[in-house]
Amino acid sequence: MSDARSEEILIATIAGMLAGLRHVAVGASSPVPGAAALLAKQRSGGAMRVSVLGSERHNFFTDGGKELFDCAGQGRIDAFFLSGAQIDGQANINLVSIGDPDRPKARFPGSFGSGYLYFVVPRVILFRLEHTPRTLVERVDFISSPGISDANVYRPGGPYALITDRCLFDFDKARARFTLRSVHPGHTTNEIAEQTGFAYDIPEVVPETPTPDAETLALIRGPVAEQIAEIYPAFAERVFGVGKAA
Repeated sequence: MSDARSEEILIATIAGMLAGLRHVAVGASSPVPGAAALLAKQRSGGAMRVSVLGSERHNFFTDGGKELFDCAGQGRIDAFFLSGAQIDGQANINLVSIGDPDRPKARFPGSFGSGYLYFVVPRVILFRLEHTPRTLVERVDFISSPGISDANVYRPGGPYALITDRCLFDFDKARARFTLRSVHPGHTTNEIAEQTGFAYDIPEVVPETPTPDAETLALIRGPVAEQIAEIYPAFAERVFGVGKAA
């Protein structure tokens, strides 16, 4: 049995969805996607470019988000990651507020560039580390970034998958619907159904999400942990016991 931590399973699973890409960008406050992108780069032998906002070593941009948006608009970013306070079954994201927008129960920082990047980056992987009915909802209270668009809208980008702390979903853009791809170790399909507020498709056989092998774990706990510590020292210390390099 693998001794992989839950974060390491997520990192390895996301990295698998990035294989073969040229340029992966990671936004702020995203330690798990950031580590996954760095793992994918390690596996590529350095052929993949990884840009992590907030990093000094893994950030090719000199003007923050502006250059990120320019690169995305030019088709030079293959994958990005988005999250939200709410995500619904059509892959709509809510980063604005809960409840009536005029009298919200809660407010969030806002969309920033998520709506734009959702339209232009070909492979947007959604992630949410709280998989509950309050976060994965039937319909978001406010659409800050739409998951789908009308047929007459030019949209080369959009949702590719949704990964949570319980499972992995694929997204079918043509049908605007999620399908359960795998369930993480220690969780069940019944649990996923109970904790998901939107409807989704379930294949006859739902596999368990693979755990990383020894070679992958060595990469995650070695060079990836050391690199992610530069950006997210508290995360690296908590998960890997690695401090920020001098």
